[in-house]
Amino acid sequence: MSRLAPPVGPRDHVQGPPNAPLTLVEYGDYECGYCGEAYLIVKEVQRALGDNLRFVFRNFPLGEAHPHAEHAAELAEAAADAGQFWPMHDLLYEHQDALGDESLVAYGRALGLPEETLRDASGGRYAGRVREDFMSGVRSGVNGTPTFFINGRRHDGSWELDSLMDALLEAADQDVR
Repeated sequence: MSRLAPPVGPRDHVQGPPNAPLTLVEYGDYECGYCGEAYLIVKEVQRALGDNLRFVFRNFPLGEAHPHAEHAAELAEAAADAGQFWPMHDLLYEHQDALGDESLVAYGRALGLPEETLRDASGGRYAGRVREDFMSGVRSGVNGTPTFFINGRRHDGSWELDSLMDALLEAADQDVR
């Protein structure tokens, strides 16, 4: 079973309490249809588990299959610098069918990102940050999206709601013992 490398740290995008008994890490691609489905499932898991879950998102754009994924990830990182990562993350997944550069600029403006930030995002300033996430995924054994890790261990089962919830609850039970 693959382990998460590096472990969750201060550079990550995190929702939920730092001391939650469960940590779910997703390596995702904003243009991946399966990731779009998983986005809705993760939202349901977060509602169900509340403060018992810490959710972490890491970029894993599959550029050959999804030509807009890299720029979308770079925009999300630019939004993070403005304290808007999660609103941008949600906006990108909720508009997966429109991730061209003009749409991305419109999303940035809708969130109030400064024009300079939008220029930086489209100019490649955040490509290195996206690449760091991607390479951490490679080191962790990620070879497609979405890929999930539960408490640092790769989840190789289904990511459908019931299966993912069962795996999370099993991990919580194991980690209590």
